[in-house]
Amino acid sequence: MLSRLCVKQGYAALGRGLLLPASPGPAFSQVQVQAVRGAGRTARNTRPFNSTRTGPTLWERAMAPAGPNAFGIGRGALAGASAIGMGTLCYYGLGLSSKPGALENSHLWPQYVKDRIKDTYMYFGSSIVLTAGSAMAIFRTPVLMNLVSKTGWMALVGSIALLIGTGTVMRSIDYEPGFGKKQLAWIVHSGVLGGLLAPICFLGGPILVRAAWYTAGIVGGLSTIAICAPSGEFLSMGAPLGMGLGVVFASSVAGMFLPPTTALGAGLYSIALYGGLIIFGGFLVYDTQRIITKAEQHPTYGYRPFDPINAAMSIYMDTVNIFIRMATILAGGNRKK
Repeated sequence: MLSRLCVKQGYAALGRGLLLPASPGPAFSQVQVQAVRGAGRTARNTRPFNSTRTGPTLWERAMAPAGPNAFGIGRGALAGASAIGMGTLCYYGLGLSSKPGALENSHLWPQYVKDRIKDTYMYFGSSIVLTAGSAMAIFRTPVLMNLVSKTGWMALVGSIALLIGTGTVMRSIDYEPGFGKKQLAWIVHSGVLGGLLAPICFLGGPILVRAAWYTAGIVGGLSTIAICAPSGEFLSMGAPLGMGLGVVFASSVAGMFLPPTTALGAGLYSIALYGGLIIFGGFLVYDTQRIITKAEQHPTYGYRPFDPINAAMSIYMDTVNIFIRMATILAGGNRKK
């Protein structure tokens, strides 16, 4: 549904796998077959009949109901990533690195670099406000809510096309200070995204408020890591994060046809949910450092001006994806109570 939000499509069906032995059960009773071959002949016992059972196929095991610990691996991976994040924050935040961090070097920045970063985060915050306002306005308008809540392939393709189209138009326009075509396209794009996120309001205000606070904490902590670490420290993470995003995307695509009540569906759902939260958290650190590097290195003359709107879109989409997953996790926790 989003440029970095995993969109559901189809999946490749699993073939039949190895035949696995079933768990041992009670022994079969001995079968005695009496054959009477004419009058006066005695009955005799035949050899016992040995019966063997074969277990379910790999496909049957994958489609079996999900167990109570179906999401245990995903939660464990998220807990491990959180521990690594806390350790990294302490390491760079306490100045244990031998290299100075971006925050320590900020006093050396020219004023134009500071202005670029300030403008980027101003557009980032404004994008969040516009999206939230658009989602709430559409949620409270029954006609528009019925329109954005439609299901089916046509509605899905139309939503994706609308979002990608407005985003492409916005990014293609050159940035100019003040209010112009670029800013207008940015407002339209943020409003469209808010409309597509309006159905999430059905989760209820308390869940969304908690998800917003948790998202703010995650974004704040990861941003602190990025600005306390040496400049460019995490820019090499682009390729691994891209591969991880591909796995999350494929899992989300396959999950459209596999409900999370099955073992395979639960595994794919866990990857898309918890794995996606880890991947987009990594992207937030990566994109934050990329914004700082671009603000420092972007030419001041003889080139297109620095574009804070395009720069803000990366961390904006990361934040939206983190929020959606936090709301989903919290909603799932409430359903278990």
